[in-house]
Amino acid sequence: MFVNQFGSVASLRDLSDPSAIVGGVFTPDLEARIVADSRDRVAWLRARSQGITATDVAHLSTPASILRAAQQKLRPSSFSGNAYTDHGRRREPEIAAWVEREHGIAPSSALFCAVVERRHLATPDGISQDAEGRILLAEIKTTNKPWRTIPRHYLRQVWWQQHVTGAERTLFAWEEHRDFRPLHDEPKSVWIDRDDAEIATLVTMATALIDELYRMTTGQSIPQHDLSPREQAMLREATADAYRALALID
Repeated sequence: MFVNQFGSVASLRDLSDPSAIVGGVFTPDLEARIVADSRDRVAWLRARSQGITATDVAHLSTPASILRAAQQKLRPSSFSGNAYTDHGRRREPEIAAWVEREHGIAPSSALFCAVVERRHLATPDGISQDAEGRILLAEIKTTNKPWRTIPRHYLRQVWWQQHVTGAERTLFAWEEHRDFRPLHDEPKSVWIDRDDAEIATLVTMATALIDELYRMTTGQSIPQHDLSPREQAMLREATADAYRALALID
């Protein structure tokens, strides 16, 4: 069972058998950090709403972007998809099968929390763990654009997933299409190594996002003066009710 940041037991994952989660069997440490399964969409959305996800951090780059992200967290979009997202959902299992066949990274439906901060969450498209416990991820996209480089917001998603899971590398695989027909026989792919400097920047931005949500839901700022970093962290942890903004989506 996972006790969430609000102090309640999350009945998000009734999984006595780890193999019930798509993604295979993990070491006890990693398995213990699974908080939901995206195949149970309601529970998965609820769990995501209680933390900061790769989607949340994808566009965090400026103070203005933090404010926008907080507003979106409080007032989620009613967008449920379009022809492009529908195409991506249809193609993802096929691309995931290619990733597993060519690189041995199994598709995953697990939502993980980070060791250092359980509000940091991620659902990688694929995950594999070797005998030494080293973690590899896969991230899958479809696009109608001929990318020369991976878009920056997707890199942020990858780095955030690496932060949450502790992964060392991610295979970023994408399939280009025209009029929703794949242009190539196989997806393109590139390995993205863990970047601790970029991860540190994202963690700082995520902390600022949590602080902004605190301010927007309480009308107060988290005190910064006369408190050590440890005391500030303890305050954030203790003021569970102030983070009710992160639990609005059912």
